[in-house]
Amino acid sequence: MDRQLRRAPDAEWVLMYRLGLNRKRIAELVRAEPATVGYHLVIARRQDPGLEVAHLAAAASKSSPSLASFARMEEIISWVATEGRLPRDHSKDKGERSMARWLSDRRHEAAEGTLHPAYRDGLARVPEWAGSHRAATDEARWHDRLAQLAGFRTEGNDWPRHHHYTSDHEHTLGVWIHAQRQKHRRGELDPAKIKLLDGALPGWQSGRTRGRPPR
Repeated sequence: MDRQLRRAPDAEWVLMYRLGLNRKRIAELVRAEPATVGYHLVIARRQDPGLEVAHLAAAASKSSPSLASFARMEEIISWVATEGRLPRDHSKDKGERSMARWLSDRRHEAAEGTLHPAYRDGLARVPEWAGSHRAATDEARWHDRLAQLAGFRTEGNDWPRHHHYTSDHEHTLGVWIHAQRQKHRRGELDPAKIKLLDGALPGWQSGRTRGRPPR
């Protein structure tokens, strides 16, 4: 889509300005008219009085993130928006593991108080990125269990049981899906997760049919 048709101010252009790039350089990089970029920046400065100060400080600082770092952040933000989750550090995909490590480094910087404002402002579009490592691990485990149960069902198995199970694997999956049903009944299950469960595991809420199967 033509950037000139975007609603002003363009978040990417504003972040580039915050990184210390001037209007002319931004226009060259995004292939837009300098006047168009300038229009967006005028609106952004009105909305955020501190933007100009941040721009001047970044322009004078050698420690500001590079354009490559900025592009990496935008790539990760776009990936999260598409996938609907944070990248996992134990993924089989090398690229996803790399993104997870990048975010982990930013979390450490945030915890130490050294996170650059450009990263802070850019990653604000992904509020969950700053969650604790334990929370991120729990989230990754949830998605892994969903995939495992989907595979279990695809193999022709009935819904796993958390009692009277025949294997540790069935027990693990049975306990997990039982917990999801309980949370759903109490209204505590995230709507996004309900949608994922509905899509990957139709009938997950009811589970096994009671009584003898019909002949």
